Amino acid sequence: MSSGIRYSRIAHLMGTVFSVHVIGAPDRGRLPADVDAAIDRAFADLADVERVFSPFRADSDVSRLRDGHTRLGHLDPRLAEIEMACRDLALSSGGRFSGWRDGWFDPTGYVKGWATERAARAHLASLTELDGVMAVGLNAGGDIQAFTAPESDHAWRIGIADPRHPGSILATVELRDGAVATSGIAERGAHITDPRTGRKAVEVLSATTVADGLTDADAWATIAVVAGTDLSWVTDAPLRSGLIVGTDGTVRRFAAGVELACADPFTTAALSCARAR
Repeated sequence: MSSGIRYSRIAHLMGTVFSVHVIGAPDRGRLPADVDAAIDRAFADLADVERVFSPFRADSDVSRLRDGHTRLGHLDPRLAEIEMACRDLALSSGGRFSGWRDGWFDPTGYVKGWATERAARAHLASLTELDGVMAVGLNAGGDIQAFTAPESDHAWRIGIADPRHPGSILATVELRDGAVATSGIAERGAHITDPRTGRKAVEVLSATTVADGLTDADAWATIAVVAGTDLSWVTDAPLRSGLIVGTDGTVRRFAAGVELACADPFTTAALSCARAR
């Protein structure tokens, strides 16, 4: 695996920190001039999504819809697109996901992953086609969409925090192209509500999912937290693999729609297949 130039930039958006990471070829003294312009466009795209979808801005389209100032058809067309996507996800997840909260449309749990993947594919993925760029990734508060140039031997190694032992790494995901997302109650407490019951989801400390895109990875990580000990949903989920840590210490894994007994889809293979000791 080659090491090379490492360049990053950050932006504070959507209540979290976004960071772009670019890996340059080791035999080059600098990255192509187009890199910063592409990052500028990606951050501008994310800022525009925040302008439309933030429930914390009184002038956002989501807030105007919530407050009854206008109708869905008179707002940014992306709002209708996301509303339909949330409806589809509610159906495919067996009701474990909802784009509505307290009776009004609030797609916060969907938009961050969707916006990150969208901005990364539109503005950053093509950087891997430039001479001298090996890989590029967009990190949204710990959730990552990554790309690697076909001819590069670079691989992204993404550490998964152990929710039972702060500061420790439970597993490592290695990928060239794809997305990794984590959700749960370990850091923020019981903040995720089960739409089917209205009660807080409390059975999962953390759920990490790996998918082609962050739209799916982020949304289904949240669904995994809501589902708790029930892993029946993994059969049809559009995910590559996943790891779930229960509040009882149990570590469970799945890959390609099947729960795994002992085989590990992550690069750390020494995890217990039963309750962690």
